[in-house]
Amino acid sequence: MSATESAALPLNIRDIEVRGAVDAQAARVYTAGAAGLKRDSVVVFFHGGGFVAGDLDEADQFLRHLVQSNPEKIVLATNYTLATVHPFPAAVEDAHAVLVWAKKNKTKLGWTGKQMVVAGIEAGANLAAVCALMSRDRGGPALAGQILIMPMLDPGLTTCSMRAMPAPELAEVADACAAAYRGYLPNASDRTHPYASPLQSSRLKNLPPALILSAEDDPLRDEAEQYGAKLISCGVETTVHRLPPAPLQEPGARNECACRVHALGAIAGFFAGLDQEPPA
Repeated sequence: MSATESAALPLNIRDIEVRGAVDAQAARVYTAGAAGLKRDSVVVFFHGGGFVAGDLDEADQFLRHLVQSNPEKIVLATNYTLATVHPFPAAVEDAHAVLVWAKKNKTKLGWTGKQMVVAGIEAGANLAAVCALMSRDRGGPALAGQILIMPMLDPGLTTCSMRAMPAPELAEVADACAAAYRGYLPNASDRTHPYASPLQSSRLKNLPPALILSAEDDPLRDEAEQYGAKLISCGVETTVHRLPPAPLQEPGARNECACRVHALGAIAGFFAGLDQEPPA
């Protein structure tokens, strides 16, 4: 199906509730094409916002593009407990609980249960990476892949791209990341926990294939690419792709960057590779 044909497919979007670790969470289901058809693959997506903000609307335009570009997929976008309510580990426990909920509620999603992929942007990409670790450590749900878009992975803010900002507005991005982590990880000892900082994990084997998208001039670029290198060194099938610069001084810049054809093309290629993999 061509990109033009995909863009013409009708969108079906419905708001539902899913079960987090403690409370119900608002969620949104996206499909494209004929309604009522069961699909083999679901993508569970976590929004950005630095753990302290964000909601379902933040990545709505990106997810519309994503599902129209990949109409054989269901996208389940979900909220999670923000650090302003409860800090770490509330968000990651919610994220993993949503995966468990999705596996148990296939009929409600219109999903056959064959393939689950986890994805997110920025803080949501941290949660997606952590879900891959938690699912491995807790015996499921099984994940076919992980898509990490401009992920926050280093609470220590130690990378060169984070410390060497070429413009004042990017320095503000680094300050915002620091403030977000202070809210999310008020206990300093948590900053090296692998479920808070996947980049710090010494156990990265036996994880699902990963697509990691960084962006030129993004302070998060180095940690994304370092994580990709660590996954590769641990034998995890990993693709790292650098996107054009995002206008980070503008609201929603990472979501806008992800809407560009570079990101959608990389994601479609990743999905194609997963679909060629033999079932686990």
